[in-house]
Amino acid sequence: MTLPVTAIILAGGGATRMGGRDKGLIPLAGRPMIAWAIAAIAPWVDTLIINANRNIEAYESFGYPVIGDGIAGASGPLAGLAAGLAACRNRWLLTVPCDTPAVPAALPRRLVAEIDDHPAAIAHNGLRLQPAHALLSACLGDRLAAFMAQGDRRLHAWYATLDTRIVDFADHRDAFDNVNTPEQHVAMEARLLGRPQEDQ
Repeated sequence: MTLPVTAIILAGGGATRMGGRDKGLIPLAGRPMIAWAIAAIAPWVDTLIINANRNIEAYESFGYPVIGDGIAGASGPLAGLAAGLAACRNRWLLTVPCDTPAVPAALPRRLVAEIDDHPAAIAHNGLRLQPAHALLSACLGDRLAAFMAQGDRRLHAWYATLDTRIVDFADHRDAFDNVNTPEQHVAMEARLLGRPQEDQ
């Protein structure tokens, strides 16, 4: 059963630590990196959209709507969230970055189950907060736009203005590992292929 959720997969960053390559499209264990997140999340949500600012046709080939950043001159994940909130037609917006290919399928169900009457719920893997893996009330668009108009682009600072619910994912501690560098790409590919990484 799908949830009354619009999911946005954030693929609009510059990926400077990956040499500026479009991270979501980098091959990883046999498929583009973003395809791993799509496979985990799409079956559970009513709607899925992709936030991207380049290679639009390549992202459209996955079969989901593609939208750019929602605020002119803005960059970073908050700009993607603003775009997602503007496009959201469900009660909640789920945010997932394109560079966490091991994201757990339990993410949307658990966040929805535990958000209660909070405007936002954020995953915590038992070690640290995972602010890019969150569930937001669809009514937060104007509030986010006002926050960004002040010049702040930090996810943590945005969530600090909300009555957020922290949701425990300690049972999925490694599922939020992201791929920011070529070395992390090698390690994640080995992990996804089910073989140990060779000693360097």
